[in-house]
Amino acid sequence: MTFRPLTESDAHLFGSLPDAGLVGRAITGLRYATVGAGGEYRPEWTWVALRDGVVVARAAWWGGPDDTEPVLLNWFDFADGEDAAGSELLRRAPLSVEYELILPAGWREEAAVRAAAEARIAAVEAAGMKLLVERFRYAWTPECGLPERPGRLEFRPEPDDEVILDVLRRVQAGTLDAHALHAIAQADSTASGLEAAAREELDFFRWCPSPREWWQLAYTRDGDLAGLHIPARNTQGPCIGFIGVVPEQRGHGHAYDLLVECTRFLAAEGAQVIAGATDQTNTPMAAAFAKAGHPVIQERIHFV
Repeated sequence: MTFRPLTESDAHLFGSLPDAGLVGRAITGLRYATVGAGGEYRPEWTWVALRDGVVVARAAWWGGPDDTEPVLLNWFDFADGEDAAGSELLRRAPLSVEYELILPAGWREEAAVRAAAEARIAAVEAAGMKLLVERFRYAWTPECGLPERPGRLEFRPEPDDEVILDVLRRVQAGTLDAHALHAIAQADSTASGLEAAAREELDFFRWCPSPREWWQLAYTRDGDLAGLHIPARNTQGPCIGFIGVVPEQRGHGHAYDLLVECTRFLAAEGAQVIAGATDQTNTPMAAAFAKAGHPVIQERIHFV
């Protein structure tokens, strides 16, 4: 058994492993291609396990065009009966970032899909990764209709990153978001954890190629800060970048107001598809997406 990264000259090996297309990046309709061939993946971030020269497991880590390190492992699979090779491949590759397993909505309801998903889950757990969270992924299109503005909040652009960062610190207190809770748990103290979680979000906003002037704070009619929303574009297209309500304004349904404004903002910019996501355990945010007419199109499971 050989474990190694691919090169530009032998990247074609990645496609030699059959894929039923039930789960994983394949269900998005994407085919593997290196950046040099017009795709999204880099051969040095793509590893394979070969038995007698035949690919039996593969893993492709993904990053944006300007990233110097991978952001996510989002393509991982193996041949039938090669679960152990898949786990060993993840242990051997010197790349350690979050794994995102992409699944069709309601994936547990179909036996073949569930079996394919559970095989990957078992393999990544055998490699030492831990379940972080299961998430819903949404896709709004004009056919969904624009939700009406409740009219309870006033929205203003905020050009100062330090102001945005301060609001993010407040939003992270009592958050239901699993990624933020993970960042907080990894820190030495609650204060440093809130700082780390806030800066992680700010780094993501800056990473997105959308205009900085899109970032907006929201205020009540009395002038009190309610939260913020970040309409954004990622490398795939328009997305709901962030929705956050400060602790003292929670319980009034303002997440819905923020989501409506974010949706309408991106639609006014010409978006034909708006991606969104939230943790399945974040029931208030999931309810807001449903109320605003964003249908669930996929599920995602994240491991760290």
